[in-house]
Amino acid sequence: MKAMVLKRPGEPLRLVERDIPEPGPGQVLLKVSACGVCRTDLHVADGDLRHPKLPVVPGHEIVGTIEAAGSEVLDLRVGQRVGVPWLAATCGCCRYCRSGRENLCDEARFTGYTLDGGYAEYALARADYAFPLDVMLADAEAAPLLCAGLIGYRALRFAGEAEALGIYGFGAAAHIVAQVARHQGRRVFAFTRPGDVKAQDFARALGAAWAGGSDEAAPVTLEAALIFAPVGSLVPAALKATDKGGTVVLGGIHMSDIPAMPYEILWGERTLRSVANLTRQDATEFLTLAAHVPLKMHVETHPLAEANTALDRLRSGALTGAAVLVM
Repeated sequence: MKAMVLKRPGEPLRLVERDIPEPGPGQVLLKVSACGVCRTDLHVADGDLRHPKLPVVPGHEIVGTIEAAGSEVLDLRVGQRVGVPWLAATCGCCRYCRSGRENLCDEARFTGYTLDGGYAEYALARADYAFPLDVMLADAEAAPLLCAGLIGYRALRFAGEAEALGIYGFGAAAHIVAQVARHQGRRVFAFTRPGDVKAQDFARALGAAWAGGSDEAAPVTLEAALIFAPVGSLVPAALKATDKGGTVVLGGIHMSDIPAMPYEILWGERTLRSVANLTRQDATEFLTLAAHVPLKMHVETHPLAEANTALDRLRSGALTGAAVLVM
């Protein structure tokens, strides 16, 4: 099989040929049809996330069909379309796993980071961390649901019942969560890079009540804000824009340093919290919800060999929506 491999952070991925792996007990072998290109992949490739398995095949927004199943696989079948997300395995017995917080497990393993992922023609996954995909979306359109959608959904849950919702950074995750929020009857206020008229038009086309630069003030006081851009300076900006009792949720796995800020913008029982990974319950809930929301997915497809081009476009902010590798 062909695979794009990261041998050393900071270097381009290399196209290599490898033997197709065989599934062990509890594993399934997927014939990959599409794999989203996520900002977390960029953080892995650029060395922002420490201690990846090297060499590693990135990619954790995997859509494929089950080619083979190992022993002990009971709930999935050969030929079934499934999705594989970032969370690849947990210990199942620590205090986090036992309390429904497996996303915080210290022994967790992650697709495309500590295990090989989906920038390849075939990929292995644990069957109990793979999810049937019943959404009425093509493979390339469904791929971003597996991380951008899931993290956006978890972040949105932490926003509570907020009706006036700010979204900072209007990329892959934001373009999905904005549609879910609108489906729930919320008003969305989109903050983009200053002067990024294209992204602002994109946000308005997806139902945003207002769109402007992150250096602008929203026309209303926000009840909650979600930050997907990995820019620490947006934290005090979002807190200033959020009303008393509101929540600012940080949706990224990596962010530049948050600058010093006056306590008064946090005071008033505002909450600042991060989102760390996801749980299988998140996946089950969100994929069920996504099957009922009329999502308009905006994807830019690239062949597997152009993974570096897709990462460069994400790095430069040139993407509208999500990039997806198709095999």
